Amino acid sequence: MPSFPLLEAIFIFLLSGVRPSHPLQEVHVSRETIGKISAASKMIRCSAAVDVLFLIDGSYSVGKGSFERSKHFAVTVCDALDIGPERVRVGALQFGSVPRLEFPLDSFSSPREVKANMKSMVFNWRRVVLTHPATCYRTTCPGACDSQPCQDGGTCVPEGLDRYHCLCPPAFGGEANCAPKLSPECRIDVLFLLASSAGTTLEGFLRAKAFVKRFVQASLGEDSRARVGVAHYSGELMVAVPVGEYQDVPDLLRSLDGIPFGGGATLTGGALRQAAERGFGSAARTGQDRPRRVVVLLTESPSQDDVAGPARHARARELLLLGVGTEAVRAELEEITGSPERVLVYTGPHDLFRQTRELQGKLCSRPPPGCQARSLDLVFALDASASVGPENFARMQSFVRSCALRFDVNPDVTQVGLVVYGGRVRVAFGLDTHATRATVLRAVSQAPYLGGVGSAGTALLHIHDRVMTVQGGARPGVPKAVVVLTGGLGAEDAAVPVRKLRNNGVSVLVVGVGPVLREALRRLAGPRDSLLHVATYADLRHHQDALIQWICGEAKRPVNLCKPSPCMHEGTCILQSGSYRCECQDGWQGPHCGKRSSRGDAPKARGSRRDPSQQLPRSEHPGR
Repeated sequence: MPSFPLLEAIFIFLLSGVRPSHPLQEVHVSRETIGKISAASKMIRCSAAVDVLFLIDGSYSVGKGSFERSKHFAVTVCDALDIGPERVRVGALQFGSVPRLEFPLDSFSSPREVKANMKSMVFNWRRVVLTHPATCYRTTCPGACDSQPCQDGGTCVPEGLDRYHCLCPPAFGGEANCAPKLSPECRIDVLFLLASSAGTTLEGFLRAKAFVKRFVQASLGEDSRARVGVAHYSGELMVAVPVGEYQDVPDLLRSLDGIPFGGGATLTGGALRQAAERGFGSAARTGQDRPRRVVVLLTESPSQDDVAGPARHARARELLLLGVGTEAVRAELEEITGSPERVLVYTGPHDLFRQTRELQGKLCSRPPPGCQARSLDLVFALDASASVGPENFARMQSFVRSCALRFDVNPDVTQVGLVVYGGRVRVAFGLDTHATRATVLRAVSQAPYLGGVGSAGTALLHIHDRVMTVQGGARPGVPKAVVVLTGGLGAEDAAVPVRKLRNNGVSVLVVGVGPVLREALRRLAGPRDSLLHVATYADLRHHQDALIQWICGEAKRPVNLCKPSPCMHEGTCILQSGSYRCECQDGWQGPHCGKRSSRGDAPKARGSRRDPSQQLPRSEHPGR
C-alpha cells in the first residue's frame, strides 16, 4: 500500500464566542493521526454546541485517490463528534472549478446519516470522457469502486479503471477488502473479564470495552465457532453478557455499550474464582462436546487480593487464562495465566486495538509441555552488563520466566536458580531458594540489572564453586544444566570454566544473541554442539521450544553420582554398588562430610557409605 499522503482537507469551525479573525484551521494528518482520532472516538466524544463544515477539495489537481482519503478522514473525525440538532451539526461542501454544497448543517441529525452522505460524495472530475476505447464506451465510465468492495466501514480508493485498494479501520487493516478473517480455528467459549475498579479508571474501562467490541466485530459471524460473554468486576463479579446469549453481533454490541463503570476495589483474585465457578453458566457443556473455555482478563490495575490461588483453581477447571494489560500489571498477569506467552501488553489505546489479531492467535494455541516429570537442577546465567542494556536484560528476564513455566518447580522435581553478571557476579537466587513456580517467577522479575563490564568466565566459575554444590542446594544423582544468555562480549574467558563444569557432570548451553563474537562462542559449544544463536533479543521467544528440547534431552542422560561431588570440605566421593560414599578429610564427618568431628572422635573419619534411600535433610538427599 502506498504511503499516506497529506490530506487536502480544510475545516471551518464556527464556535460560539470565538472572534471572527480565528474561524479557519488547516490540518495535515498522517495514518498515525487518523488511528489516534479513531481510538479516541471510542472513549470520548465532543458534545459541545458547535457547527462543523467540511470543505473538501474535489479539483482535478487533487485526484480521485486523495479525494477519497479526505472523505475517509472526515468520516473518522465524525466518529469523535456527538452529532445531533442540539449538539454538533455537520455540513459538507466540495469545491473544484465551482463550489457545491453537498449537504447543509441542518440536513441530518444522526451520525449514521452524516457519515453515509459523506461517503456518497462523488468526485467532480469523475464524469469525463476517457480515451480508453477497449475498456470504456460511455462518457460516464464504471469505476473500480462502484461495487463498494470495501467492507466493515472501509473506504475504497481507485487506482486506474479496474484496480483499487481499501483504507480499513484498525481492526481490519491487514485483510483484502477489510474483510475480517479472525474467526478462531477451534471451538471456543470466551469470557471477557473486564476490571471496572477505581484503579483501572473510567478511561481504562472504556478502552477495554472498545477492545472487546473490536474483537467481536472481527471474529463473530455466521460461520464462527466462537461464543462470547462479558463480565466485569471491582468488588464482585457481574456477568453482563452470558456466554453464547447473543449470536447477532449488533445486539451484542448494544449490550456492551450498556455495561456500567463500577469503581471500588480491584479484587481480581475473587473475580477469577467466581468466573471459574459461574462465568460460563449453562454454556459449559460436558464431555467431548464441550468447546475450549477461555477467560480473557483485561486490567490496568494491580489486584488488591491474592491471585495465585484463584488462578490455580481456574486452571484446574481446565480454563485457559489469557491476560491483556499495561506494563504495570505484566508480572501479575504472567502469574495468573501461567506463562508470559499468554499475556498481551500495550502502551496506549491504538496499541491495544492492534492486539486483536494477537489475541486470536492465542485462543487456540497449545504450547508443548516441558519435561514435567523429570528431576533437574537448572541454573540460568544472564548477561547483565552495559553491552546488553536494561531493555534487553528485561527481554531476557521475560524469556527465563517463560521457560521456567514449562517445568514442575518443586524440591522433588525441578529446582531453578538464577545468576546475573556484569561488573560483578550476583546470585539472584539459589537452587533451593524457591520451592514453587510462582515464587520463581517473581524472583526472576526482581533480578537486578548490574551494568559494567561482564565476564561470563567469572560467572561460570562462581556457578561451579558456589551454586552447583550440595551447599548451594544441588542434589546428588540429579541431572544438572546451566543456560548462559549473552551478547557475546565478555565470553572470551569462558572456555576453561565451561569445560570445568562439563567435566564435573554439568551440561552447559550457550545462547548467543545479536552480532556476537562467533568464534569465542563456538569454542564454548562443546562436543554436543551446545550453542544456540538468536538474531535479536526480541527473537528469544521464538527459540524457547529449541531450548526446552535441549534441556529435556540433557535431563534424560545418565548421571554420575559423584559428579558434581556431593562431598563437602574436600571430601572424596567414591562410587560403590550403585551408590557412593564420602571419604572425609581430618576434622569432618557425616554422609557428606558436612559436620565437624567432636574432640573424642578419631582424627580421621572413616567415611560414610551412602545408600540413595537413606533419609537425610532435603539439602543433602541425593534424590531431592
